[in-house]
Amino acid sequence: MIRQLETMQPDKRQHIQTLMQLGEGRDVFPETQRDVIRRSWQRCLEEYQLDPSRPRPVRVLTQQALRDHQESADELLHVARAGVERLYSQIAQHGYALILTDQRGIAVDFRGQRDQLSELRRAGLYLGSDWNERYAGTSAAGTCLHDGAAVTCHQREHFDATHIDLTCTAAPITDPQGRVIASLDISALKSPRPQESQTFALSLVTLHARMIEDAYFLHRYRDCLILRFDTAREFVHLNGRGLFAIQEDGKVVAANHEGRRLIDAHLERWPPWTVSTLPAVTQLFDGELNELLSIPHANRDQIRAFRLRADDATVFVTLIEPRGYPVKALPTVSQQDDPVPELDQLAGDDPSMHRLLKLARRMRHENVSILIRGETGTGKEVLARALHDSGPRAKAPFVAVNCAAIPESLIESELFGYLPGAFTGGRPKGMRGLIQQADGGTLFLDEIGDMPLPLQSRLLRVLAEREVSPLGAETPIKVDIRVITATHRDVTELIASGQFREDLYYRLNGAELLLPALRERADRHYLIRKLHAELQAERDQSLHLRADAISALLSHHWPGNIRQLRNAIAFAMATAEGDEITLHDLPEVCQTHTGSARGSASPLAAASPFASSASSNPSSPAPASAGADAGADADANKLLELLRHTDWNISQVARQLGVSRPTIYRRMRRHGLVAPNHQPLAS
Repeated sequence: MIRQLETMQPDKRQHIQTLMQLGEGRDVFPETQRDVIRRSWQRCLEEYQLDPSRPRPVRVLTQQALRDHQESADELLHVARAGVERLYSQIAQHGYALILTDQRGIAVDFRGQRDQLSELRRAGLYLGSDWNERYAGTSAAGTCLHDGAAVTCHQREHFDATHIDLTCTAAPITDPQGRVIASLDISALKSPRPQESQTFALSLVTLHARMIEDAYFLHRYRDCLILRFDTAREFVHLNGRGLFAIQEDGKVVAANHEGRRLIDAHLERWPPWTVSTLPAVTQLFDGELNELLSIPHANRDQIRAFRLRADDATVFVTLIEPRGYPVKALPTVSQQDDPVPELDQLAGDDPSMHRLLKLARRMRHENVSILIRGETGTGKEVLARALHDSGPRAKAPFVAVNCAAIPESLIESELFGYLPGAFTGGRPKGMRGLIQQADGGTLFLDEIGDMPLPLQSRLLRVLAEREVSPLGAETPIKVDIRVITATHRDVTELIASGQFREDLYYRLNGAELLLPALRERADRHYLIRKLHAELQAERDQSLHLRADAISALLSHHWPGNIRQLRNAIAFAMATAEGDEITLHDLPEVCQTHTGSARGSASPLAAASPFASSASSNPSSPAPASAGADAGADADANKLLELLRHTDWNISQVARQLGVSRPTIYRRMRRHGLVAPNHQPLAS
């Protein structure tokens, strides 16, 4: 054995000696050894009794034995074929081979370069090869099958010295019950020394394993109703991460990887009385069964937002019906409640707004006082007016008062009014106060938290007695009003600090409506379209809102909420050239949040060491993205030519093109053109 070791390559000899010392009980694990590899080595030595000094030859099954394994995995192989082809097309040019193993570690499918077939077969990267950890030792495919988790096994992390030149990455494929049934592996004969060089491979293989897993799920449950969900509306139909197979009564039959994670999170928060059955979908999603089952027929894009009961997050859900599924007359969401246009138009399918508007529908006919809370700009007055317009007082006055905008010295007279001669400087005939003006209708007190403390006592009497005493009057006047108040402040904190009367708070808070911030709403796309349409009608303009502008509006944080969004769209409409609004027509603050993402590759592609990078000249047009319009390139080149011809004289270029200087600057930003005197100095 010693003579055999002496004839080996130094790196293999050192690897075997390390493993032999471990087998003798000495702790000689490399410092950088990952736990997943360490545990596998220990299994190989202690449980499988593998001898590191005797490297095992590659084991390839006979044709008959291979066919038996392939027949057992026939359904999976059929479903996985498209995913295998897609993955291999992305890795082949970089020297990788692909194997798909069954649950016993046998390669039942294989892709590799023709000119490397002999080398790949000798390395075990071939159809019928055995990568079970019990035989081949630590490897990506075998260890992945044992642990049920994606893993990279890079060079000397392999147990058997035969494999230490390889780099292998594998991800498990599970069935709908969560059992590992296969592994998807990509391996290369040669690779850079650092293990981090394979980070991209781990992400890529995991992604395609999940795709194959989901395709297998959909195939197995093709005769069931399928709920598909994702945190991004745009991805639900294309590649929604979560899948539930359900019965018509809402019971969950099976779930994919993401669905099982949601069930686990739900059961952790809401432990069941029994563990014999899976929770129903109405326990997982905050909604009625009819709301879920009617998605294909009730929503234009066949998607609806729901709140998860597990963590209160918002997800977007679609329902896939099996072929030939009978269409039943299920009541839609709008049919379950009588339509109320004034309220319905305030939101799309945001779950928080859905709950709020459901309560608002019930309260619109009641005479109780309502307190609306929400950040500045969330639409508190719009909601108050909608409550008034949809209720029995719609034909009576709606009087809005901003308590923070009226000077403290005038607010009493404005609210309560005064008689002639009540005080110096008043109107000769006196004035009816705003409370009296709202008689028969609705009084909306915005920013009620800013009302002076002395005035709160008088307002409390109005609410209690339903009568108002103008300044200078001896006899109170009866009033019939509904009071709706709003604030962005925490009234309980104001009460604690002595700035607001507790008894008044309970008078005002007959019902509380909490408006979510715009950044928390799932229907931002609906609001953008709605505000855009309203502004077009107001301005009698017809401007198309381009996709890049919509993306920027969707991704912005919006501290000023809907008011800020409306102003941003109005600004873009005022400054846009031509018949469309682009990213560069939006206010600067909206562009900064998307500048780094615009035109960038996906995170997976960015992590790849094979991604090409090109240096760019700041005074040249920015490179076009894959889907860029050729006309934009022509415009950029024409503008660059004029700028160079005029020695970057912006005024002269503007005169030649018949546009303003700001327009030239905006077009320069759009195409990434920077004057030479503004370019950063080279280090």
